[in-house]
Parts: sequence; structure tokens; C-alpha cells
Amino acid sequence: MKAIILTAGEGTRMRPLTLTRPKTMLPVGGKPIIQYNIEALRDAGIDEIIMIVGYKQEMVKNYFKEGNNIGVKINYVTQKERLGTAHAIGHAREFIGEQFIVLNGDVIIDPGLLNDLIKNYSECGAKSMLVLTEVEDPSSFGVVKIEGDNITEIIEKPKKGEAPSNLINTGLYVFDPDIFSCIDKTVKSSRGEYEITESLKIQIKEGKKVAGLTSHKKWIDIGRPWEFLKINEEFLENMISKIEGRVEKGVSMEGPVVIGKGSIIRSGTYIQGPVYIGENCDIGPNCYLRKSTFIGNNVKVGNAVEIKNSVVMDHTNVNHLTYLGDSIIGCDCNIAAGTNIANLRFDDKNIQLKIKGEKTDTSRRKFGVVFGDGVKTGINSTFNPGVKVGHNSSIGPGAIIHEDIDSNKLILVRQGHLTLDKN
Repeated sequence: MKAIILTAGEGTRMRPLTLTRPKTMLPVGGKPIIQYNIEALRDAGIDEIIMIVGYKQEMVKNYFKEGNNIGVKINYVTQKERLGTAHAIGHAREFIGEQFIVLNGDVIIDPGLLNDLIKNYSECGAKSMLVLTEVEDPSSFGVVKIEGDNITEIIEKPKKGEAPSNLINTGLYVFDPDIFSCIDKTVKSSRGEYEITESLKIQIKEGKKVAGLTSHKKWIDIGRPWEFLKINEEFLENMISKIEGRVEKGVSMEGPVVIGKGSIIRSGTYIQGPVYIGENCDIGPNCYLRKSTFIGNNVKVGNAVEIKNSVVMDHTNVNHLTYLGDSIIGCDCNIAAGTNIANLRFDDKNIQLKIKGEKTDTSRRKFGVVFGDGVKTGINSTFNPGVKVGHNSSIGPGAIIHEDIDSNKLILVRQGHLTLDKN
């Protein structure tokens, strides 16, 4: 059996992190999100994967070409116009001659779920099978009406209280080639896209069996920055300690800690695991790395820095006397001395982030900032909770940032002075 991974889109809700990479290439626990899906498919017996790529596709291709051979054949198909899931799947028809799996590249699933899906599909006699999961509020998802294992209706984002069930479509499917004839009949939805759920509705109307497999195994949709932070927390909780770098005398460590090759942890540093430190990093002296901190490769963390429950990506410097909490920092950033990032509102309410221009409740009491790649902060700059700073922007010394900053901006503080004669 073959598989299709959909990874053509940007992931606009994850901006500014996705301004410079596809969402599927964001790092979780030391490797890109999409790699977990590839490995899960491989372990389920899939030997060929078709990746539907588009947005910044060279980043995906280069990563899996350069030293990331993971034992499965990968073919790439470019979706030049991102016109929906049905449109994307249709691009792969020349590679498909039998039943095949489809999944989104920006979710992380339990590998055992794929085995369950393959087994149940082979036994149920359906043309298509969807993996379903139960949620408290289905209003943001595609919801199904089901009788036995037969799906009779699919409703996209029903109003609260009007959903026929709490079972939602996870975006993990098995199809046979019949789906392509339904894709050909699919018209654009109200969102202007050719959606695979519309193709499935055509199958249902034609009297073909579309089945649902309800599962309680792990399925994590990583759509927004706080969900990205949460999945890193979960993966670090389950990691096993591995020390390949150099740890000087006077370093204290507790809990699971990973330190990559070529990294050095300098004296006086206290690491409270789980903490992941990549390769060729220079940490300390006298740092405090708190639980659920992920540090990528080639990162420098200076004297007396405290980092808590944050993701710091490759080639970033976090300079001395800085506090960084519950935040996501992109690649190639320079966090100047004395930078302070607030992660708790003064009124103790949940942190809100702007997503596509609208303030959205993160459901988190603590959340700091999201910096795109190439952000620079000046000494003694301060950031309020829930602030996002775009790619390649610079914040001057002493600035207090309380709202989002777009990409390629320079923020300077002009301070007034009063000069008096001392006599």
C-alpha cells in the first residue's frame, strides 16, 4: 500500500514561523513534524510515499535528501495552486493503482493508529474509510453522522449545538482509486476550494460505502503556536536522556536531558529536565534551563540566562541576563542582553494571540512571544505576553512591545532628555 502526505500549504495560522518554512517543517522533539508521519507510515509497512508539495518545497526536498534516509521511497508532486485537499490528492493519481492512505503532514498520530486503519479497512468492504475522534466542541471541525460504521453525512464546522455527533474527521483516510472519479465531479466549496469531504459526499450519494473508524489513540493537530508549544512539551516528557556533548564540572541536572554532539554546558548551569539541547550549542555559564525547553542546533545561551518551557530554533543567540518563558523563537535570532519576555498577564487572565487578525484565546494562563526567523532585540527590551514579531524585524534598546510587529520592521525608542545646570 502507498501513502500520500499533504504538505503543500504554508500554515498561515502559525505565522510568523511559517513565513520562512512550511508548517510541516517546524521542529518537534528534534525533528520536523512531517518526519513523524513518514516514520509512522514506514513502520506500518508503507514502502512508498507521495508528498504533495508546494509552498517552499525545496526545504522539504533538501531535508529528506541530505542524510535523512529513513527507509521509504519518496516521490514529490508539486501542487502549484493550492485549491484544496481534493485538488491536492488528485495530483497523485498517476502513482496510484490500488488502495492508498492519505494524511495531512501537520498532524502527529500514534503509529498504532495506522495499523488499526489498514486492518479495519481490509475487513469492512468500504470504498473509503475515515479515522474519527471524539471532541468536546466539534464546531471547528468536519463532523460526521454515523450508523454502525457507515458514515451517512459530513457537516463542515456546524454551529454550536447543531452538530449530529461529537465525532470529527481527523484528516486520516484510506481510499481506493474510485475516489478519483468523485474528485473529478467535485465543485468548489464556499471557501473556493475543492475539498475531499465534498468528494466523499458524492461517494455517499452514489450509494458507495464510506466507513468511519473511531479511535482514542493519539491524534494531534498542530494548527496554532500554543498547540506547537504543547506538542513539544509532550514529546520532551517522553524522551530518554542522552548526553553526547561535554558537561563541565559544576553543572547540575535532574530529569531527562538530551545534549547533542559538539555541545558544551558550562559550569554553574542548572538543567531541570525534560530539556533537549541540540548539536554544537554553547550553554552558560550559570544558566537555568527549566522544564520543557527545546534548544536547536548551533544555539548560544549566555551567562545568567533563564529559559522556561520554550522552543529556541537553530543558530539563535540568547545573550546574558535574559528571561525567556513559554515562547517560540525562530532561527537566526539574536536576543540581546537583558531582554525580558513576560508570560503572565497582570490581571491573571488567559493569554490571547492574534490569529489571522483576530484575537484568539490560547486557553493558557502562561504564554510569552512568537518570534519569526531573524528577529533581533536590543538590550533591556521588554515584550508583553502574546506578542508576535515578524521575520527579520529589529526591536531597539529599551523598547516595551505590547502589540504585534510585522516583518522587516525597525522599532526604535526616542527618549526625551531634560538637561539642567547643576548649580
